[in-house]
Amino acid sequence: MRSRYSAFVLDELSYLRDTWHPDTRPTQLDPNPADLKWLGLQIKQHIQQDAEHASVEFVARYRQAGRATRLHEISRFLRVDGHWLYLDGEHR
Repeated sequence: MRSRYSAFVLDELSYLRDTWHPDTRPTQLDPNPADLKWLGLQIKQHIQQDAEHASVEFVARYRQAGRATRLHEISRFLRVDGHWLYLDGEHR
């Protein structure tokens, strides 16, 4: 989760694509808008259900056009060939 947050901050779109499950990965990812600034990440909870399934609850903060916003999500991950891939997320 932290590596994906860092990739969002640094606009590492290829890393985001590589760590996104192919069944749910969007066909295109756009870079951050020029006025968006990431401010921090707080991991609230991590649960590994079994060897292949995990979830992470997090809050990511950012500012865009002078307005501070919080993204609160529970993300689901699936382990494929030894690598954790982002499957989807539920916004809170």
